[in-house]
Amino acid sequence: MAAPEANTKTTTTHERPLANFPPSMWGDCFLSYSLDKKELEALAKAMEEHKEELRTLIINPKSDLNAKMNLIYSVYRLGLTYLFVKEIDCQLDTLFKELNMEYYLELDLYTISIYFQVFRTHGYNVSCDLFNKFKDDSSGSFKEDIIDDVRGMLGLYEASQLRTHGESVLDDAFVFTESKLKSVEPLTLDGNLVRQVKHAITRPFHRGVPMVEARLYLINYEEECSTYESLLKLAKLHFNYLQLLQRTRIRLFEEWWKDMDFETVTFYARDRVPELYVWILSLFLEPYYSQVRIITTKIIVLVLLLDDTCDAYATIEEIRLVADAINRWEVSAKEQLPEYVKPFYEIILNEYTELETQFAKEERAHLVNASKKAFQKLADAYLQEAEWRHNKEVPSFDEYMKTGLVTSTHELLSKSALIGMGEIVTDEAFAWYESHPKILTASETISRLHDDVMTFEFERERDETATGVDSYMKTFEVPENIAIYEVKNIVENAWKDINEGCLKPREVPMDVLAPIVNLAKMIDVAYKYNDGFTFPEITFKDFITLLFQVSVPI
Repeated sequence: MAAPEANTKTTTTHERPLANFPPSMWGDCFLSYSLDKKELEALAKAMEEHKEELRTLIINPKSDLNAKMNLIYSVYRLGLTYLFVKEIDCQLDTLFKELNMEYYLELDLYTISIYFQVFRTHGYNVSCDLFNKFKDDSSGSFKEDIIDDVRGMLGLYEASQLRTHGESVLDDAFVFTESKLKSVEPLTLDGNLVRQVKHAITRPFHRGVPMVEARLYLINYEEECSTYESLLKLAKLHFNYLQLLQRTRIRLFEEWWKDMDFETVTFYARDRVPELYVWILSLFLEPYYSQVRIITTKIIVLVLLLDDTCDAYATIEEIRLVADAINRWEVSAKEQLPEYVKPFYEIILNEYTELETQFAKEERAHLVNASKKAFQKLADAYLQEAEWRHNKEVPSFDEYMKTGLVTSTHELLSKSALIGMGEIVTDEAFAWYESHPKILTASETISRLHDDVMTFEFERERDETATGVDSYMKTFEVPENIAIYEVKNIVENAWKDINEGCLKPREVPMDVLAPIVNLAKMIDVAYKYNDGFTFPEITFKDFITLLFQVSVPI
């Protein structure tokens, strides 16, 4: 079907900020997926046996302490923690209270790094002073002899990703280990360690997508996992179980995309359904959050299409009309819109109406309303960015960030995730979200500025536009390279805010925090080296292949 003609009575074609996005690389390949219920049931049954064996290992009071911490670490890395939450929390509660500094002084660098990561990732604020024993008292630098301990340096490097404000020993550890690990001669290491170092330097585990990292841990650390047969078998069965479930979901969204006829309705926009599903899969890998993923994937698709409407096709006059219509949020408002936008506007209203109808029965319509208000707020922010672009205006950095935190979309997406999370989202938890906590601002900051650093050159090729880099250069009168450096520092400080926000005592449960934290991780994945979302043939292609197309041999 041919694309509809846009209403261009008051504008000419050359005034449209066309982006010429590359098409989807996947075609219809996911529409053929179907769920084999017998296979799913067989996997679930096989998992139960190994779950019980692993549970026994975790709570065994006679097991070696170092071995137990390594086991809990591997369980976390493999995405299995949710299966043993009570058992692991019970063990760590006891150990965190019992272990003292004298005990840690007897441990090697790798083992201390594992303890540190296990406690921090589960919310226990273990002191970073554990690592001072590896620094030279006179110089204050890390001792050169740890360079020979590549495994220990790798553990310290991963531990340093969990640093908070004021932890200079971990700031130093990050700089030291990153530099040394990059200079390690691969020929001096065995194959497993080479892969482990290469992956960590490319993407530290604590900033990765949980389900992807679980699969990569199986590939890179299978030898370590094989210490416990039940762990290795459960991890493989678990991944294949999740994969079967997610294949049906990705097919569902591909069918929805076609049913909505987005290829015609928003003919100018990016077709990135598989990539967007991976984005939302980063929020939760647990099967029982299926409803969260369904709701939030549909909303992130609408967000992408609104973004591309405002940023890659509509004129400034049309964007003003679109933003006004979204703020009015009524069917009659579509009459003011250009013909090509009307079907998309109706889809937005219809999808939210369905959510309101569904969740009014559960007395959770207020969560849908919060998502709707965030969507309206986003439309206004897209308009503000368009006005800057139209006027060729570069705002101050503060002005830019005020709008940019909204266009990061993290408030909208994380609030939308709350809709389907069930009873864990109490009135208190919702009020906490509504207060716009520091950790949410940090996640938005990472999204906005990380994106800007990787995409500002592409944006400049299309039109004169304001990005965080440009605003920083203007406000602080610095050259581009300094602006990029300082913006990256702001991002790193935001990660420290996130790490602090995950430590106990928390104001809300970790599951309620998860959308905020994991959206930040997804941004790091998508934009660390390039605009991996617009041009997904590198990062996202590998992830989608790994997650949906290649099962784990058992």
